[in-house]
Amino acid sequence: MVNVGIIGGAGYTAGELLRILVWHPTVNIAFVQSTSHAGHPITDVHKDLLGDTNLVFGEADYSAVDVIFICSGHGKTKAFLEQSNLPNDLYIIDLSTDYRPKNNDGDFVYGLPELNKESIETASRIANPGCFATCIELGLLPLAEEKQLSEEIHVNAITGSTGAGQNPTVTSHFSWKNNNVAVYKAFTHQHLAEITESVLQLQPDYSKAINFIPVRGNFSRGIMATVYTDCEWSLEEAKEKYQSYYSEHPFVSISNVIPDVKQVVNTNKCVLYLEKHGDKLMIVSVIDNLLKGASGQAVQNMNIMFGLNEKEGLGLKPVGF
Repeated sequence: MVNVGIIGGAGYTAGELLRILVWHPTVNIAFVQSTSHAGHPITDVHKDLLGDTNLVFGEADYSAVDVIFICSGHGKTKAFLEQSNLPNDLYIIDLSTDYRPKNNDGDFVYGLPELNKESIETASRIANPGCFATCIELGLLPLAEEKQLSEEIHVNAITGSTGAGQNPTVTSHFSWKNNNVAVYKAFTHQHLAEITESVLQLQPDYSKAINFIPVRGNFSRGIMATVYTDCEWSLEEAKEKYQSYYSEHPFVSISNVIPDVKQVVNTNKCVLYLEKHGDKLMIVSVIDNLLKGASGQAVQNMNIMFGLNEKEGLGLKPVGF
């Protein structure tokens, strides 16, 4: 049995973690910490779990757990680790951006199983990838593995409103979000750094631009990324290479028809679709931003770290947004 704790238990990603972990056959949830809701039942916040658990937001007891999931806001994990006296043998899975760059000072492994599974197996600290990054990287890894990236990469990707987190902002209120879409952080999105590092891990000589246009969608959850770049493969060759690359990775599938976001919502799946247009290969990639893009992938990483079946606890379709 793996004893787990959750830090920052009131947000969207923590809620998804709880929906998975309360039914995970090899997990015991020892504590769920939340400064803003201390002493209250977690079902006051995550109401769909009523009847599934009697957990209360409480103090963190690191001596009682094997691993903690850190679901605090971006920029807070480094401060938390500096201020906390954690056991040396405690496993950490961080869902923030703080330790994703490879030049981090915390000995974290970048937790994309389809890229770094062997490293994850022996890691004690995991930097869980970003949602946009996961969706886009899974569309590019087979090309980078075969050194097929030769020109600029163009990406347009739209995400649901939960990608912005639980705290409301001007652009996340219903009256702005409803019946509306908008481009934001064009060419400058923070996930570009980890996307670039992942590509260079497989194809170190790639030096062209990755042009990323993120879009805020008017739906709650899911990401669809449309990626295109020059590629000398025929469509048949491309499909064979993608099938081969992901043959040992259970959550990635290659589809013969264009996927839609609802196909992957409430799952830990990534569905990829390929088309060839002249010299261009187009890849459509869809994931659930809160699961394969966050909490589902975090549990997938935990399973790998503890030698469990990679899919354990992730076959259910949790109730969510």
